Amino acid sequence: MPAHTLTLVIGNKNYSSWSMRPWLLLRQAGIPFDEVRIPLYVPGSEIDLAKWSPSGKVPALHEGDIRVWDSLAICEYLAERFPEHELWPADAAARAVARSVSAEMHAGFGALREHMSMNIRARYPGQGRTPDCLADIERILAIWTECRARYGHGGDFLFGRFGIADAMFAPVVLRFETYGVALEGAAGAYAEAILALPPLQAWVNDAVAEVERIEKFERKAE
Repeated sequence: MPAHTLTLVIGNKNYSSWSMRPWLLLRQAGIPFDEVRIPLYVPGSEIDLAKWSPSGKVPALHEGDIRVWDSLAICEYLAERFPEHELWPADAAARAVARSVSAEMHAGFGALREHMSMNIRARYPGQGRTPDCLADIERILAIWTECRARYGHGGDFLFGRFGIADAMFAPVVLRFETYGVALEGAAGAYAEAILALPPLQAWVNDAVAEVERIEKFERKAE
């Protein structure tokens, strides 16, 4: 494939967990790209988004005439485009599990999304803990613990080295920070490894510096 500049279109870093996933994957892998940030839910944002994304949503990746407009689809495209970075595990069994937990994160955990929406700047300890949300948290911690135990040798991440599965779950680590979810054991160590990533810290710093405030993602103290 001829070399073209990658352009990743994202939303607000404070709120857009979907944008964060491919951004973090690209940065951690050291793959160069241009970043276009479109603040969401402001006048004109829908028009700007339509120029980049057929779905009118972020993220969207452009490379030459190629457009990809879904977080997991972007990650899959990058894995095919840059096989040398081994964004999926090399082992077939581990790769199958990595794809499964990534797809589960992509399609599931609706209660967590509803009751613990991403808001990096905020702190809401103890909030959002509905029974369904607690069940989502329990499942996520089980995934982290099992993947670390079975496949995490050789590194600090779910399948050893950082990959797509980690990019999919990284925003959850930030959600747990916002809502004060206590983490212990392997899950706690995994969260610490994610939080220590320089690209993640850069994303957080940018999020804190943003001036936009989206009220639908802000909540009052309970």
